[in-house]
Amino acid sequence: MANFIPAGDGTHTGWKSFVQKVGGNLAGMVIPNIGAFIAWGLLTALFIPTGWLPNEELSSMVGPMIINLLPILIGYTGGRLVHGQRGAVIGAVATVGVIVGTSIPMFLGAMLIGPLAAWVLKKIDAVLDPVTPTGFEMLIGNFSLGITGMLMAILGFLGIGPTVNAFSDVLGSGVKVLVDTGFLPLASILIEPAKILFLNNAINFGVLAPIGAVEAEETGKSIMFMLESNPGPGLGLLVAFWLAGPKILRGSAPGAIVIHFLGGIHEIYFPYVLLKPIVVLAAIAGGATGVATFAATGVGLVATPSPGSIFAYMAMTPPGNHFGVLLGIALSAAVSFVVAFFILKATRSGDDAADLDASKAKSQAMKTGDAA
Repeated sequence: MANFIPAGDGTHTGWKSFVQKVGGNLAGMVIPNIGAFIAWGLLTALFIPTGWLPNEELSSMVGPMIINLLPILIGYTGGRLVHGQRGAVIGAVATVGVIVGTSIPMFLGAMLIGPLAAWVLKKIDAVLDPVTPTGFEMLIGNFSLGITGMLMAILGFLGIGPTVNAFSDVLGSGVKVLVDTGFLPLASILIEPAKILFLNNAINFGVLAPIGAVEAEETGKSIMFMLESNPGPGLGLLVAFWLAGPKILRGSAPGAIVIHFLGGIHEIYFPYVLLKPIVVLAAIAGGATGVATFAATGVGLVATPSPGSIFAYMAMTPPGNHFGVLLGIALSAAVSFVVAFFILKATRSGDDAADLDASKAKSQAMKTGDAA
């Protein structure tokens, strides 16, 4: 039976072991689905109205993929890691509840409800399997999964989905307080971790864009449009993973760099950080550096760059602001890279190799049907 990725050989205790375990579990749900993220990223970068090849019909796939497909894949994968194929099915069913119960992409909700639903079903199966009469295995198995899946979907709809939504609102309110008090660089302490949890659009369009629109109407530009959308921190992180990250990720990093920096799809680097959650410190450092540079040079954008690519940034930069904008992006990328590079080097250990080897072994076992 497949389980979550272990934290290591058991020699580490305390917060480090906990962080490694959480990161490994989250990565185990997301990394197998990176290909789907890339497919969505390419569709977005190419065919949305502000993309390279705008196409209204093809861009209609973008919304359903990020709202429905990607969270369901994450919930499915998380459930399978806990309880095999039955866990995968109930994880996907339960994820629908959190999707329907909110209006934002439910990646975090899927990471919670998928494994939880599979764990509940695993416990139920442990009780029912020994007492199931011969010949009734399929009947009882299907109904136990169906009933439990329905209940977990309701839990997701009424409980987990609204909770994650409220968490998003709290983060947004925190960012607004920092903006109102003038401590703009400190906003990265909330913004960057929130981005990794796929709450970037909620904060950008729900909090920062309205404030920026008012400022832009008065002054012709606003730094608010740059707090979340800066592609620099993500670029630095991806280059660090390319050069010093786990070997399993290095091959995909160059393509992710293109999609992120040129295509503006920041979500492409979030799974990389989930593998090493402590690397979010590099994103915070890079984001704060960028904001401080933008503020010091007095630059801003005329509107939200969407998607947040370097091309969209240049298009939204008013005359005379290009140097400060490029400097902020470059410095934020450099700081993010340096911090992430040293974190990846310092935290690389036999445990990491064991985690990755275990992940690949479990993935292969699932493909060949060896995992129950």
